[in-house]
Amino acid sequence: MIQSHPEVSDSGEFEGFNEARRIMWCYEARARVSERFEETSFLADANVAAVHVDNTTRADRVFLVAFDEAGRQVGVDTLYVDGPNQHLDVASEFDHDFTGMDVVLDSQLDQAISRENGWVVNLKVLREYEPLADRRATQRAVFLVHLQDMMKNGEVRGFLFGRGESDEADAA
Repeated sequence: MIQSHPEVSDSGEFEGFNEARRIMWCYEARARVSERFEETSFLADANVAAVHVDNTTRADRVFLVAFDEAGRQVGVDTLYVDGPNQHLDVASEFDHDFTGMDVVLDSQLDQAISRENGWVVNLKVLREYEPLADRRATQRAVFLVHLQDMMKNGEVRGFLFGRGESDEADAA
């Protein structure tokens, strides 16, 4: 892990920048999970309710095991990791724990979870994911945290929302 410089981390000067970086990392993780799952047949298979992602056993590949609603194994796949932008790190928005997905006790899925060698993607949530809407929301969030930093530093004193001509109500 790369440690930040103490003067930078203790300073409130870059709070927006640091928050923007965190927002982007989370967006990139969601986008990567979505893109990598498009390479599998799991999204199109209505029988698949969850996928266990073993991202710890090997650095050069990710093992995927698909499960149905009852927690029975229904398929497997392997995604190869040729670069760091292909690794499937946890995206909490899709993780079974964070989405409140029910897991049948003592099922094959429950056993896979108990091994603690990866994480589980809730396919219902992943299927509902809209990459374009997420990208736009992320762009707005990053802009706003950068704007906050710029206002604190006096680099920006006012701005206008909207396009073209505006009235006084749009000024901030």
